[in-house]
Amino acid sequence: MPFRSRSTLRLFALCSTIAAHATPAAAQATIARPATVASPAAAVPATVAQPGQPVAAPAVVYDIRFPDPVHREAEVSVRFSGVPIGPLRVGMARSSPGRYALHEFAKNVYSVKAVNGVGRALTVTRVSPHEWVVTGHTGVVILTYTLYADRADGTYAGIDETRAHLNIPATFAWSPQLATRPVVVTFHRPDPAWRIATQLQPTNDAETFRAPNLQYFMDSPTHLGVLDIREWQVASGGRTQTVRLAMDHTGTPEQLTEFTDLTKRVVNEAAAVFGELPAFDFGTYTFVACYRRNCAGDGMEHRNSTSVTSPRSLAESRMDLLGTVSHEFFHAWNVERIRPRSIEPFDFTEANMSGELWLAEGFTSYYGDLILARAGMVPRPQYAQGLSAAVNTLTTSPARAFSGAVGMSQQAPFVDAAVSIDPNNRSNTFISYYTYGEGLGLALDLMLRGRATPATLDDFMREMWRRHGKVQTAALAPARPYTLADAEAALAAVTSDSTFAQTFFRTYVVGSALPDYPTLLAQAGFLVRPARAGRAWMGDTRISAFEGEVVVAGPTSIGSPMYEVGMAAGDRITRVGDRAITTTPELRQAIDAAKPGERVRVTWIGRGGEKSAMMTLKEDPNVEVVAFEDAGRTPTAAQSAFRAAWLGSRIRQ
Repeated sequence: MPFRSRSTLRLFALCSTIAAHATPAAAQATIARPATVASPAAAVPATVAQPGQPVAAPAVVYDIRFPDPVHREAEVSVRFSGVPIGPLRVGMARSSPGRYALHEFAKNVYSVKAVNGVGRALTVTRVSPHEWVVTGHTGVVILTYTLYADRADGTYAGIDETRAHLNIPATFAWSPQLATRPVVVTFHRPDPAWRIATQLQPTNDAETFRAPNLQYFMDSPTHLGVLDIREWQVASGGRTQTVRLAMDHTGTPEQLTEFTDLTKRVVNEAAAVFGELPAFDFGTYTFVACYRRNCAGDGMEHRNSTSVTSPRSLAESRMDLLGTVSHEFFHAWNVERIRPRSIEPFDFTEANMSGELWLAEGFTSYYGDLILARAGMVPRPQYAQGLSAAVNTLTTSPARAFSGAVGMSQQAPFVDAAVSIDPNNRSNTFISYYTYGEGLGLALDLMLRGRATPATLDDFMREMWRRHGKVQTAALAPARPYTLADAEAALAAVTSDSTFAQTFFRTYVVGSALPDYPTLLAQAGFLVRPARAGRAWMGDTRISAFEGEVVVAGPTSIGSPMYEVGMAAGDRITRVGDRAITTTPELRQAIDAAKPGERVRVTWIGRGGEKSAMMTLKEDPNVEVVAFEDAGRTPTAAQSAFRAAWLGSRIRQ
């Protein structure tokens, strides 16, 4: 049966460490060691004292080698010592920190075997898709398996002859019975020129690292490859800490220098929101970055680092990559330390549902772009275009009729890179909690700034930091993870107005009312206007064309003209009026030639055969945000001052 030892599942802090490669001779000697399963034990003590425990417990010792990277394989061994009498349960994680859906990492594990301490084979029985039971041991179990890994991103693992980018839950098996044990892991580099970027604690062996327990280990993304490392010191909150950018990329040193300088500005602006950096464990934060064609695009937050990956280079997509850097670094406060109680502790055995992701992820999305604007990296038109996405989605989506931000957040296990093959109706029923939260962050920030006694969303985030993030436990976890009621209480404290806080949460967070974006944004000299004023519209449903057939590629939007006449996914549109439709440009031209309110006959072929109906076209409801200056208007002095206070840098010169 699935293991469910939730009491041991706690996110622990990780020391950010870059292990510089040893001298070539030493590295070659290390890699040439015989591939015995017990080899890691020779490099480190068999026991490691756990924090706060006077008696050392036997460490769980991992060893990973890459004898066949061209075929995306690694060989993994794990030595469990001091195993209690009885069957030992060992499994692969089903979910991963920062993700909320199931990913079933066991699907890429095979050739699972086990021996005891003297090499005698033990019985291994698979008892579920993700768990094995080992019997017949006398206190020591050495489990070995092959891992296939061909997706280098923040969720999975990717191995080839150029690098190994490892998300730990996707890589290493674990036992819930020994989850509080310390961990020792050795990464055998297939190339002595490779370096290791990780949050794990280093040892005297450049390839061997430690973690105080399983959760510490699981939250430690690790990259092996040819790394260019840049680091700098940041004085904040009465302490000086190190920030590192460990980059595996194909760009030039000059491009990386420029990217590093921009990253420094992101770090400083983010710290200015809260007034200080978090106290990073071991005083270091690391950006573990891989920008290569053989990486997938992703960003995944961790307590003292982030894994950022992309198939695009610095030259191709510098600003998009900085956007991910900005978003993920803000998570060092919001999520990693200001953490919802619903995902603390994180459960590796199940999907993790939370009703607070609109704040944890959505507010982070709002600040990701805002920090870039404050740092002077995003020009006014581009920032307005970014605002348009959230404002337009909340304005036009029919999904708000089904739930507000809390309900959208609770759907994360179905949408957070979750996999299913049956069609769904989410285009009508779901708004991403990233987008919903970004839109609510914008609305709340502008509401607070427009009050008779002004406040800001920065004030709210600092209050959440003071109440729920700054103080951590000795186990390196949030001392007081928050609930929805806690967030409402923080807003009441910031505004000294519990009625305002209650109304905001009831109306916009639990409820799904639309904030008055035109009025709110006008305070800063931004205009919300129709994106296609006076243009006819039949719906925003995706349309595809193939071999002369124009097909409705998804559910039609509730309330759209297409929906109202009965068109549905899979229908083939054949005529608009007297005009035959064989391509998407022909369909677009036919609709553009009409006026809003005009009735046109549309013919299509559905599952019930050919149908024809008079469709009443509507004016395109989509909106966009533009600055007054870009719409031919001049902002007032008050609007300009409001905008400067909102979008100006927070760093004191």
